[in-house]
Amino acid sequence: MKAILVDSPGPETSMRFGEAPAPALRAGCIRIRIEATAVNRADLMQRQGLYPPPPGESSILGLECAGVVSEVASDVTKWRVGDRVMALLGGGGYAQETVVDARSALRVPDSLSSEQAAAIPEVFLTVFLNVFQLAAFPERGSALVHGGGSGIGTAAIQLIKASGGTVIVTAGSSQKCGRCVDLGADFAIDYNAEDFAAAVAEHTGGRGVDVILDSIGGPYLERNIASLALGGRLVLIGLMGGVKSEINLAQLLARRLSIIGSTLRARPLDEKGRIVAGFEARFAAGLADGTIRPIIDRVLDLADAPEAHRLIKASGHFGKVVLRVPR
Repeated sequence: MKAILVDSPGPETSMRFGEAPAPALRAGCIRIRIEATAVNRADLMQRQGLYPPPPGESSILGLECAGVVSEVASDVTKWRVGDRVMALLGGGGYAQETVVDARSALRVPDSLSSEQAAAIPEVFLTVFLNVFQLAAFPERGSALVHGGGSGIGTAAIQLIKASGGTVIVTAGSSQKCGRCVDLGADFAIDYNAEDFAAAVAEHTGGRGVDVILDSIGGPYLERNIASLALGGRLVLIGLMGGVKSEINLAQLLARRLSIIGSTLRARPLDEKGRIVAGFEARFAAGLADGTIRPIIDRVLDLADAPEAHRLIKASGHFGKVVLRVPR
């Protein structure tokens, strides 16, 4: 099968379009003929040798895909050959075929193309897990989401608004802030122009927010703590800005705050299956009727993966960058 290969960790030029062996079908799994995949920052880290796949997962890049079921293990009853499918992957999305545990797969609504569906699993399930399951986003609650123009940010805006909550985002330009508001964000902060903690305090009347979803890490920690309401939860899902910081721990005790560290990729398959099932139960109808939708910046061919990585690295996108996979 055709795939994007990385011969050795390195820059975007270390990727090449070549031949790879098709994965073997395993018990409990389905084979997907991939029609589209999407690029995530984790792919950039893996390409550089900084984020290896979990044991047993494909070393090919790609954490999500959409396509058609082409083979089903004998012990799988939910799926049939020919079904349209999108899936959360431990790896292997930048290829013409993948094999995935059937519990990590979701049905594609008729209203969505394969390119749109490929932009859903990784970011929407990440938001569902971290904001709604781990942080227990309260009814009519409020959240601060860093990187509102990212794939995760655009997914978070929609899921939080669909649940009746208030969402504040940060973004790197006034243009991106405007697009976040157009998408549904209640308030957007240009982090290059103002201090987000001061802006959150002003916008919330000093109360702060119930939940913060952060992929920056160290440099934001103190201001994140300051931006939380009494009993608030900070969920760290990335460390793009650095791994170290110093805070006053007395704030955690006095204001009953929680800091939660979380990743999705390495979780056990049965846990991923429960996350998928929970997301479908709560939000599948919104995907089907279009009230929740993936935001796609552009669609490129799989062979153009190096260009896609450069776009993500430069944060020159709004929403997701999708790769169309050739037949």
